[in-house]
Amino acid sequence: MWPDLPFEFIVEGTAVSQQGSPQAKENWKMSIRQAARRALPEGSWLVTDPVAVTIFLFPQAEMQGDIDNRVKPILDAMIACVYSDDALVERIVVQKFEPQRIFAFRNPSAILAEALDAHLPVVYIRVTDNLHEELATWVA
Repeated sequence: MWPDLPFEFIVEGTAVSQQGSPQAKENWKMSIRQAARRALPEGSWLVTDPVAVTIFLFPQAEMQGDIDNRVKPILDAMIACVYSDDALVERIVVQKFEPQRIFAFRNPSAILAEALDAHLPVVYIRVTDNLHEELATWVA
């Protein structure tokens, strides 16, 4: 059985950049895999159909560097854990929410609300098979 989608989870810590040390990247990927496995239903199979991924970064302080460099390690970490191949990712939405720059979300899910209430740096990750959910507001 596939996990119910959308599938959401939180990873404690600050997202590591693609330019980080090999050890820092591997430790970060392991943290992502562990968080995903804790949130996945036992016995679930890897998603093998196209998906969209939302990544919200909640750093403890102003984030240095480009947010795009923090995406690749996150997507790579979910290979063979959430989905069979990161080539299945057809859309990525990424946003950083630095302290004092978080806005009020309307009706956040329980998992997103947990990320918003966290006092540590966290990363919120959402995987869905609805490839056009945000586009619905732009398409007639």
